[in-house]
Amino acid sequence: MTSFALARSKLTARAVGIEGEVLLETDAAFQQPCGLVELAASSAFLPAYSATGGYPGLRASLPRDYIKTLVEVLAGPMSEAFSLGRIRPIKAEGAFSIVTLADDALSAVQRAPHVDSTNPYQFAILHYLCDEAFGGTSFFRHRATGFETLSERRLPSYKATRAGEGDASGYVDTGAPWFEQIARVSAGFNRLVAYRSCVLHSGYVPASRALTPDPRRGRLTANVFVTFAAD
Repeated sequence: MTSFALARSKLTARAVGIEGEVLLETDAAFQQPCGLVELAASSAFLPAYSATGGYPGLRASLPRDYIKTLVEVLAGPMSEAFSLGRIRPIKAEGAFSIVTLADDALSAVQRAPHVDSTNPYQFAILHYLCDEAFGGTSFFRHRATGFETLSERRLPSYKATRAGEGDASGYVDTGAPWFEQIARVSAGFNRLVAYRSCVLHSGYVPASRALTPDPRRGRLTANVFVTFAAD
């Protein structure tokens, strides 16, 4: 039976960019991360993309106990790191994810930084179950608007400006010329990072042609999205 106990590792918070958004990180998240890989290897993965976008690979269900444990343990540290005050989780969902699409198979949306939500109380918790050879996650500033986060108020002007710009030829690297990279978290087995879902970001995938759908050898992560409300 897989244990979902978190390791007693140090969480570090750092502010990035002009807007000072926080990245909360640890290099040793769970006590038995290899058990998660084996659990993923026995899971049923399905494509998570379409011709118009979506996650550029496959996804499978995460155990509810994993999500529950992660959110319960991190709620306090996240409240402190992101200056949220008294909070409670009102929604949490997640999936095992494996990037599989080659760079020349990406849609236009998949070739640019994005946000997962404009809600400042929704957070992404990304748990790497692969090593540094698979890249990591990068965070960006949109040069023309100066935006590093998107809100409902900012969205119309951002979309209007982006409509006149282009996209990368493959996976996002530095973001040039339309975006500027402000931070990067490297993949690392059992590394975890949490950040607001409204921060512009993209997966950094330096060697897409080496990708595989095998959870034991591929770019495997566990992705959780949690939304908090004031308590």
